[in-house]
Amino acid sequence: MEFTGILRVMPELPEYTVTVIYDLDKRPKVYIRAPQLLENAPHLYPDGTLCLYHPDNYHWTREKLIAKEIMSWTAAWIYFYEVWLETGKWFGPEVNHQNPKIPND
Repeated sequence: MEFTGILRVMPELPEYTVTVIYDLDKRPKVYIRAPQLLENAPHLYPDGTLCLYHPDNYHWTREKLIAKEIMSWTAAWIYFYEVWLETGKWFGPEVNHQNPKIPND
């Protein structure tokens, strides 16, 4: 299942085109389609999906709601990305991403 839509976190921030790809047995994958993210953007997996949570701290199950959890985390990610663009510092929660690995799907 794939959904693409527009997400605006705050009126003064740009609209983001977001795609969520979801297979019931795997974690949802979230991509920013537009505007194009900077190449060195923090908290992205090598495949371009957003790192919204650490797999050791949270485990996705099919009983959870994408609209409630994944989309709110995506909005937060966009907000922290916009602040990072302005300040060069990521103010959101984070863990070490020196060797980012995509969680088991």
